[in-house]
Amino acid sequence: MQIAVLGSATSWYIADLRRAAGDRHTITPVTYRQLCSQVAQSHVTLRSDEVDLLACDVLLIRSMPPGSLEQVIFRMNALATAEAAGVRVVNSPRSIEIAVDKYLTTVRLQEAGLLVPTTVACQTAEQAMQHFESLGSEVVVKPLFGGEGRGITRVADEAIALRTFKALEQIGAVIYLQQFIEHEGYDLRLFVLGKKVLGMRRRHPSDWRTNISRGAIAEPLEVTEQLANLAHQAAAAVGTSLAGVDLLPGKDGQLYALEVNAVPGWRALAKATNTDVASKVIQWLEETPT
Repeated sequence: MQIAVLGSATSWYIADLRRAAGDRHTITPVTYRQLCSQVAQSHVTLRSDEVDLLACDVLLIRSMPPGSLEQVIFRMNALATAEAAGVRVVNSPRSIEIAVDKYLTTVRLQEAGLLVPTTVACQTAEQAMQHFESLGSEVVVKPLFGGEGRGITRVADEAIALRTFKALEQIGAVIYLQQFIEHEGYDLRLFVLGKKVLGMRRRHPSDWRTNISRGAIAEPLEVTEQLANLAHQAAAAVGTSLAGVDLLPGKDGQLYALEVNAVPGWRALAKATNTDVASKVIQWLEETPT
């Protein structure tokens, strides 16, 4: 197979996929910045640098960088163009759009019957302050778009909350709040790969945020039937076939669905579970053609 990977050419994941693919498949890194499409009377082309994306078998999305509104819309439409031309895009453009939007993901998870933290998305500081009180005067403020724990803040002071909400309103941001769930310092990352589910526990000894990028420790996790079912349910709600599903066990005994990552990493997972995840990704692509 010709597998184009949207991500940095120097990424660890490119090297890992090339190792796993061996000489059976060609792994070619491509970038969003170089996406270029030509629409002519008789055909449409889509390239990134010299790579003809419409001639590839698979377009594997390994990053979702920020950009202007026009750039983001064009990139999503370009991915949809590749998908319509018969290229297998993993994950689908629509599922990427849902997963990068925390509000829409939370709505889809709730509609699918999963337990989510009480969440508010609004646009004014006045609205946010009203809900700050109803959420127990302790909330987690998250950017609507973003990952790896960047920009996430826990607010439990009324004055700080007001300043935070006013600052977000002034820059035209959506104010996204979730109730703070008391937990034991860890969450569960379930890696969905088609019908398979791998898992790890992410524990942070000194921070309520459990992202690996923020210093959390990856530990092995036994994926029970219940966890696997929840992971598949969450991934299906967003439309992803390759996903990282984050579940948070609360001190109240409940299991909360937090997010679905449509561009999940597996470096820490591979180490924690002693599993060659890249080989499983390649095998999955081989066994489940478009």
